[in-house]
Amino acid sequence: MAEAAAAALVKVIFEKLADEAFKKYARSQNIHSELKQLGSTLSQIQALLNDASHKEITDESVRLWLNSLQHLAYDIDDVLDEVATEAMHRELTPESEASTSMVRKLIPTCCTNFSLSHRLTPKLDSITTKLQHLEKQNPGLIVKGEKPKNNNRGNETSLLESDVIGREIEKEKLLNKLLQDEPSKENFSVLPIVGMGGVGKTTLARFLYNDTQVKGRFELHAWVCVSDDFDISKITKTIFQAVSNENNKEFADLNQLQVALKEKLKDKRFLLVLDDVWHENFNDWENLVLPFHSGARGSKVIMTSRKEQLLKMLGFDNLDHLETLSSEDALSLFALHALGVDNFDSHPTLRPKGERIVEKCGRLPLALKAIGRLLRAKTDEEKWDEVLNSKIWDSKSVGDLSADWKVIFPALMLSYHELSANLKRLFAYCSLFPKDFLFDKKELVLLWLAEGFLYKSNAANSPERLGYEYFEELLSRSFFQQSPNEEPLFVMHDLMNDLATFVAGEFFSRDDNRMATEDLARYRHMSFIRDEYVAYHKFEAFKRAKGLRTLLAVYVGVEQWWDTFYLSSKILVDLLPELPLLRVLSLSRFSISEVPNSIGSLKHLRYLNLSKTDIKELPDNVGNLYNLETLIVFGCKSLTQLPKSFLKLKKLRHFDMRDTPCLKKLPLGIGELKSLQTLTKIMIEEHGGFALTELKGLKDLHGEISIKGLNKVQSSMHAREAKLSLKGINKLKLKWNDGSGRETIEKEVLSELMPCSDKLKMLEVKYYKGTEFPNWVGDPSFHQLVHVLLRGCRKCTSLPLLGRLPSLKELLIQGMDDVKIISLELSRSTDVTFPSLEILRFEDMSSWKVWSTNSEVMFPRLRELRIIKCPNLSDVSLEALPSLRVLKIEGCGESVLRSLVKAASSTTKLEIGSILGLTDEVWRGVIVNFGAVEELCIQKCDEIRYLWESDAEASKVLERKRRTRITLGAISYHLLRSCI
Repeated sequence: MAEAAAAALVKVIFEKLADEAFKKYARSQNIHSELKQLGSTLSQIQALLNDASHKEITDESVRLWLNSLQHLAYDIDDVLDEVATEAMHRELTPESEASTSMVRKLIPTCCTNFSLSHRLTPKLDSITTKLQHLEKQNPGLIVKGEKPKNNNRGNETSLLESDVIGREIEKEKLLNKLLQDEPSKENFSVLPIVGMGGVGKTTLARFLYNDTQVKGRFELHAWVCVSDDFDISKITKTIFQAVSNENNKEFADLNQLQVALKEKLKDKRFLLVLDDVWHENFNDWENLVLPFHSGARGSKVIMTSRKEQLLKMLGFDNLDHLETLSSEDALSLFALHALGVDNFDSHPTLRPKGERIVEKCGRLPLALKAIGRLLRAKTDEEKWDEVLNSKIWDSKSVGDLSADWKVIFPALMLSYHELSANLKRLFAYCSLFPKDFLFDKKELVLLWLAEGFLYKSNAANSPERLGYEYFEELLSRSFFQQSPNEEPLFVMHDLMNDLATFVAGEFFSRDDNRMATEDLARYRHMSFIRDEYVAYHKFEAFKRAKGLRTLLAVYVGVEQWWDTFYLSSKILVDLLPELPLLRVLSLSRFSISEVPNSIGSLKHLRYLNLSKTDIKELPDNVGNLYNLETLIVFGCKSLTQLPKSFLKLKKLRHFDMRDTPCLKKLPLGIGELKSLQTLTKIMIEEHGGFALTELKGLKDLHGEISIKGLNKVQSSMHAREAKLSLKGINKLKLKWNDGSGRETIEKEVLSELMPCSDKLKMLEVKYYKGTEFPNWVGDPSFHQLVHVLLRGCRKCTSLPLLGRLPSLKELLIQGMDDVKIISLELSRSTDVTFPSLEILRFEDMSSWKVWSTNSEVMFPRLRELRIIKCPNLSDVSLEALPSLRVLKIEGCGESVLRSLVKAASSTTKLEIGSILGLTDEVWRGVIVNFGAVEELCIQKCDEIRYLWESDAEASKVLERKRRTRITLGAISYHLLRSCI
């Protein structure tokens, strides 16, 4: 596994050496020839690595050699980074007296003299000598040559296994699709079976292929195992032989072969299985299926694959992934292979152990079969305990356990070996995170970026975009899974986490309370669990890890805001200066009030996460972090200022300062940081402070942006120069001060701040002083807009036309004091309005009197409606709200409640509070129409004396609604007697 990571790292080093700016600086310092010689040496190493990466390394000495080589690659990269950093220092401080002598003093901090090749070549020669020695001692161990093909998958056949267990739902669903003529533009249609390696895709395909009804429906049948060798000629010939029984017929070229196949398929309904398709080239697919069009309508192609890309190109946008077996079916399958029967009736004491093994295997059929066969006919509990408690499950061992691992985790290893060297390294990095960790895609990509994993000198897209593509690739191959509870987050199966830990080897370490006894010097990346108290003695041994690049504080589960974590100040003061090569440092959520000055000495640092700490300021020497790409101070509620040296962070790409209420101003000239992509909070100032026009130069700005102090913008031209429409903003918050304003100029400013309509998902406008909104607010071209908040726009007399937004799900309108009538303002259309809206809230609308609609179909999906503190609202005329489940009315007149009785009859939760004029008579007329209510909450409605007219009626209602939950506020306790 080490050879893949080393090869990826060497590739990055080559790209750095090829950088023109780097070469220019090297020539100016008279070290160009040394770097050229170093490149030549690395070329030889790369050739050896490429060869090694194609072999199954089982010799321990070879594995150690590869590890040594990777350590050397890390050292080379660190030295080159040192040179590049010094180049940036000289560029940013031209007045400095820095000279070649300075550089020659700098480099020896990590080597004994200035010549890079003089320092590194002896090590490279030593490694090469060891390799030659290994070749002599072990002929054929590492042999130059072409990458061997993976022939194992070619042994898969269409013959049905005798042990197909479970999958009843999937079988029925797929059989129905095979046996029915579904609408299709072509004579044939594709039936995909997608899932991770070893989940049982091929087994399910075999079942379908051999089903009696299926056999009878199709005239021709063919099964092809494609694997990673998508050879059109070979696949076509296999199909031809299957449907023609002409195994010896030869063809001059592909054209003749396809013409012959076309004739064999003509007007015949065929069933073809393409098993284990890895290829993703759409043009190759189009060429392969050319003969298929001649078949009869209703022909089917079953495709099994771990990859989604080709299927998405074929129009499959929502693929159903084949999940792991149920616990019951998995246990039956395991028992069948371990005991010869599908149950534990004859060996009840083994059942608990079997259940634990099944869960450790992740209920993957391929893994279950492997372990079952390992235990075949072994019924002594000691042997089962040996497997169950094997150290391999903990993934702490490497080397000679590789073969055992492949027996236990064949499906996972199969998937891993197919990854590119880059993807292997990114996957190994995930070993730093504990099991059940919730991954945020953006955060993980920023970490990959900081580690240099996304460096590509000639890439068309940004490194971040490349990172997202890599993540999607890993996700599509089931190395990640969507978190079932946290929609935007992702998880990694425990077995995948074990695999990542295993392949990461000796370069990555996750805190497991063993660090004090280990040789930490070899580690390059470390993480530790954020405990409530983190003491210095636990980290004292880290001082030996001089080559450490990563120090991450991680946490399992969803963090709660009230959780508090304490970190010994001695760690900050004494430990950090001992780790000069750090590139990633995360101290998020610790109760840290001060950042030590030593932070400025970490000149290799790319990623610094101080989010949700108690810091008040950053030291001025933060500006010395020339390589810093990501700075996160999100949730630092005590942070008051940023240093003037901030402007020296020319490489800064992501600056997250959300939720920093005490931070009132940005450093002057921040608009000169041209690499910025993330700038979450912008504070407009007067008299030479930050101006809106500074956004003009930040062309790559995207994501979430909050702009405050818009009342200080002097001209709409300044807003136009910001060019928000050209930036990929998906969350936009615009805020004026809550005071007097200039109506005309504010409307012009808001008009010029229109963002890109294809990107925006959330819009918040606060304290806008115009009397109406510009036309872009509510324009249906904003087809991705999901959330809209309009707050404190006190001078607006009408609302924007929001009903035409196709994706709007949540709308909050608050504090719009001059709005009196809401009717045509929300739609101005007779079509379906608010087609996707689910949550609607009106609050603090002091002058609002009438709410009427003119649309025949309005709010078809509205499930929650809240009207709060709208005392003058008296006329509400809405049609039926069929999806409404939650209705809250507070601080309004009783007419609002009466008006909504019929429209809101499907409500299951009714909350009312401070309803003026809600008497017993009015209440009885209302509650009789809320027949679906299961939860009733009444607060401060003291004009109601009784919930029901009589005890008999109360008993009758409560008997009918035994599940009804009633909550009463303190002032409404007198109503309890009507419930008893």
